[in-house]
Amino acid sequence: MAAQRLIALDVMRGLTIALMIMVNTPGNWSYVYPPLLHSKWNGCTPTDLVFPFFLFIVGVSMWFSFKKFDKGITKKSLYKVLKRFSIMFLLGVFLNAFPKFDFENLRYLGVLQRIAIAYLIGALLCMQFNYKQLLFIFSGILLGYWGLLFFGSAEAPFELSTNFVREVDLLLFGKNHLYSGFGIPFDPEGLLSSIPSVGTLLLGYFSGRLIELSGDTMVAVKKLLMYGAVFVFIGFIWSFLFPINKPLWSSSYVLYAGGWAMVFLAFLLWIIDVKSFKKWAVPFIHFGTNPLAIYMFSGIYVSVIAYFVRIQIASGEILNGYGYLYSEIFVPLAGNMNGSLLFAITHIIFFWFLTYILYRRKIFIKI
Repeated sequence: MAAQRLIALDVMRGLTIALMIMVNTPGNWSYVYPPLLHSKWNGCTPTDLVFPFFLFIVGVSMWFSFKKFDKGITKKSLYKVLKRFSIMFLLGVFLNAFPKFDFENLRYLGVLQRIAIAYLIGALLCMQFNYKQLLFIFSGILLGYWGLLFFGSAEAPFELSTNFVREVDLLLFGKNHLYSGFGIPFDPEGLLSSIPSVGTLLLGYFSGRLIELSGDTMVAVKKLLMYGAVFVFIGFIWSFLFPINKPLWSSSYVLYAGGWAMVFLAFLLWIIDVKSFKKWAVPFIHFGTNPLAIYMFSGIYVSVIAYFVRIQIASGEILNGYGYLYSEIFVPLAGNMNGSLLFAITHIIFFWFLTYILYRRKIFIKI
């Protein structure tokens, strides 16, 4: 069961990375179908589930990796965790800096940085505390974060311009080093909002424990479905007081997205293990064996063709490589909207081919 379970986990990891590439690489941001866009603020689209799904997977994997650490944090284990944290965080900073390296306006935080922070805190917690203690810590994180945001701002604690997460990041980093895609300096991977993301990872850790202790795959599927549905429901109810909000990584969002992650993992376990439908999943296994490496490469690739490639078209206009591929190849094939989608899908296939080569050569790049 362990090997099969890990196959389902690799498939979920691979699907998540493929979706990350899809939502990050449309042909044109003006032509994207609504389910492939993030919510503007409160709410949750399918795209808003992609990142927490990945953190959830990190947590599930952590259960199987950390069982050997039954003596708490040791010098050796601390070194390994800090090393991996540092590599992920610095690679994330490099992605933000590349290719301009404008350090005066460098964004310090980002997706890889959040994974690194959640991994660091989650790993230390999981090595040091037992299951019951972790349940109390998990509850404390969600309730404490809710209280911190509610009392940390004088007015409108959950709004874009007045939330405590933004205030902390502005104080620590300054406006020039924060994400500006919301129209004002606000980082959706902010430092303070990384704390509840640890809760998402812990839900994965609890799920890994549940799967292993269930013994039978079908029992695990039923339990994951039940607990997942409960968390989705609690997250929805809580949202009336603390809105489901990915940029703030609200506590209700942790439960809501984590619940759906449990349901989705249950579905994959049922399809792959119980029903033995596995052939469809092979490409995602390839993705899942080098997830962060291919995510990193996809970011570098986009920056390279956008900043370094220049092509003159028949009208005399000069386009960057990204714009040229979209407007001169995919738009004529499928139009603006479907061309933008086809652009993203084609890049998923391209990056899958790279992961396939790595998989065949047994090259697994651990980040």
